This record gives sequence, structure tokens and C-alpha cells, in this order.
Amino acid sequence: MRKLVLALLVAASVTPAVTPALAQDKTVNLKVSLWVPPAHPLVPATQAWAADIEKASGGTIKVSVFPSEQLGKAFDHYDMARDGIADVTYVNPGYQPGRFPIAAAGQLPFTFSDGKKGTLALNEWYHKYAPTEMKDTKLCFAFIHDPGALHGKKKILLPSDLSGVKVRPAQSTIGEMVKMFGGVNIQASAPESRDAIERGTADEITFPWGSIFLFGIDKVVKYHMDVPLYTTVFTYNINLDKYNSMSDAQKKVIDDHCTPEWASKVTDPWTDFEANGRVKMKALEGHEVYPLTADQLAEWKKATKPLHDSWEAAVKKAGGDAEKIDADLQATLKKYEAGI
Repeated sequence: MRKLVLALLVAASVTPAVTPALAQDKTVNLKVSLWVPPAHPLVPATQAWAADIEKASGGTIKVSVFPSEQLGKAFDHYDMARDGIADVTYVNPGYQPGRFPIAAAGQLPFTFSDGKKGTLALNEWYHKYAPTEMKDTKLCFAFIHDPGALHGKKKILLPSDLSGVKVRPAQSTIGEMVKMFGGVNIQASAPESRDAIERGTADEITFPWGSIFLFGIDKVVKYHMDVPLYTTVFTYNINLDKYNSMSDAQKKVIDDHCTPEWASKVTDPWTDFEANGRVKMKALEGHEVYPLTADQLAEWKKATKPLHDSWEAAVKKAGGDAEKIDADLQATLKKYEAGI
């Protein structure tokens, strides 16, 4: 982890010379709001990104990073960027079901096999649609975490095993899946999840592997389904008024830090962290990490097909061409070898 952060900071030190235009610019202060704790890999990686923005701007863009919901709750982060409560925010679009139907394609079960390739594919694909779907903010980049799984107090092998089970879903599409299989959805943000399971409000949780340890959820669950069940789509969104208030040279600095390369630099440490969590869990006493048989996996894939149909219907209702958008996603997944 420390080596990864050092590598990011070294990369951040190699920047182009400051242009004369930037030297004349007024100082802009940017507040970046994250809802994960300081120990989360996204925080130091974002701090390195912020440091490089400040350096590339010749100090005319000052960036402060606020983790742990200091500026607002996780569920509110898109509106915080829209309203200027923060200037850049870390958004989970799935926290607000139905609001961002196109982005929800990235949250369908069994879509991505790999976090790093998946982030490149998602970022390229969603940049075409964010100007319509997230028009009241500026998308910096979109990304996914390494595929997560189902963890809980009970061993779940088939979709029917979720009947009557209380599940904290990672995002709205997984919530729809839980309901479809007869389970009960329990709403809780990531920081609230351990408490929900510990108190018995929830029995199971869909979560990425490393974060199970980060949020202390390993203390309250025992069984872990070893399949790339789902990913969650995340975005970094910028307040439009703040972006538009910048000089052209400052805007270029921001644009140069909203590239696929920077999406990878900021999120790759998290992907590695989550993937390593799976290895750690397998070696942990008192926990069972179990695979599905080929027949069981086939049953899950067949049973989740209606979720794709629901996604298509939601996109069409919002005025989008679902078939074209889906074909575009599948082509991009193939391009990056990121699909299942």
C-alpha cells in the first residue's frame, strides 16, 4: 500500500512547466469530498491527484481532500457537487435508484471480470452519456472497484436461498436482485453496514473483498461466495459553476487530470487492495470462501437476466436508446477484455 502511494506521488512530481497564463490566474480553492475513511486506498491516491493538480497549475488551484463524510453523507454526494457544497465529490450513482439509469448498466451482475480493465472500459463508455445523464455536474472520471461478492451469516448457493433473507445491497441493481429473489433490502451506507449486520438488521451484504476488513465487517460475517457477482459504478463529479469560473489554462489542468490515465492512477491502488482482500479472506480461520459449481453459476446468470430487461426499460423510459447503449458497452468491454 505504502509503495503504491509513493509511486503515485513520484508520478505526480513529473509535470509540465507552468504556462505564463497560469501565473496570472487568480487562486481557486477546490474542496474534494470523499465518504470513505482515511485508511481507504482512495484517499491517499486522491491526495496525490490533488497535489499534482496544484503543481501543474503553478499553485493557482489549491485542492483540499475531506474524507469520512466530513462535508456530507454518502447518499448526498452528487447533489453536493451540483449545489457547490463541495467542488469535487465521490459519487455512488446506485445510492439513488432510478436517477442515473444509463450508468446502472455497469452495476448489472456478472458484467465485469476485472477492476482495472473494467475501469478503463466503463470510463470510456460513460463519458459519452454523462453529459446527458449528469448534465448539472461535470464528470471527471467513472470507475468500478474490483468485483465484489455476497458475504454473510448464511451460506447462499442459489438465488432461492435469498428468500426471506435481509440483505444490504451495494447498489440499487443488486437491491432489485434481492427483491426479485424474495429477500428483504436493508438500506445502509458503507460506513453504517457493520452496525446493521451486528445488530441483526441485515444478515448478508454485497461488498468488495478488501473493504470487508476496512469497515470491520469481517467480524460479523462468516460465509463468502467466491464469484465476481457485481461491481459498483462510481464517479468523480465537479461543480459546474466552479469549473466555469476558472481560466482556460486552469480548466486545461483539470481536464488533464480527468483522463483515463488518471482514472487508473487514482483507482488502481483500490483495485489491488480489494483483490488482496480476497486472498486474505481465504487464509482466515473461521471463514468459508466457497465457489459455485458450473450449474449453480448458470442458474444465477439465468435468474438475473430480468435485471437487464429492467435496465433496458428504465433507459427507454428516460428517452435513451437502450439497445445502442448496451451494444456500445459490450463493444467497449470486448475492447478492454473486461467482461465475463
